[in-house]
Amino acid sequence: MTNPEDAMIINSLMRQALTSMQDVMGENGLNAVLKTCGLEKFVGNFPPNNLEPSIKASQYSHLNQAIEDFYGRGGKGMLQRIGRASFQYGVREQAALLGIAGVALKLMPEKQRIKFILKGLADALMKTNPQVKTWVDDSGERLAYAESTCGVCNSRHSDQPICHLYVGSVSEAVKWATGNDYEITETHCVAKGDEFCRFEVGNVKE
Repeated sequence: MTNPEDAMIINSLMRQALTSMQDVMGENGLNAVLKTCGLEKFVGNFPPNNLEPSIKASQYSHLNQAIEDFYGRGGKGMLQRIGRASFQYGVREQAALLGIAGVALKLMPEKQRIKFILKGLADALMKTNPQVKTWVDDSGERLAYAESTCGVCNSRHSDQPICHLYVGSVSEAVKWATGNDYEITETHCVAKGDEFCRFEVGNVKE
């Protein structure tokens, strides 16, 4: 497994994140946050839309932390909104990669729809970055999405789960697939010392 300090983020993922942040926070808000965390190089200069792993995951995680710090008590909600926008960006720009182009989801049972979109998220990340390890956990009573290489909390430490952007992305993915709002709970987090981050979907309608 790649050491956290060596983990990298591909350009297209960082571009997706920055675009979503700008959509939610506005250009001035994003630029202010970038300057607070030493990422001024991205002000008006987003990475190219390619699969080159040229950005440290720790930089991505510091950006998440900077947003949380910048907005204080509203930081968690802001990051979840950014996560939702990020998934919508993926639907617009990467439908084929997510495996959702032309799929007749309405013909599937609700639980199968959720498994389908969560697996699409996992597969897309692993196809674009061989360092990533993510999977769908259906071994318990509830479906969950998990990743042991989470860039959101890379090199961070906390006594509680902190991957709020990821919660937003998974929430929006499940809503997109089902048309319903499900509560997403981060039950495990690498920042807490867990082996992986795990995002559990609330009670699923059969």
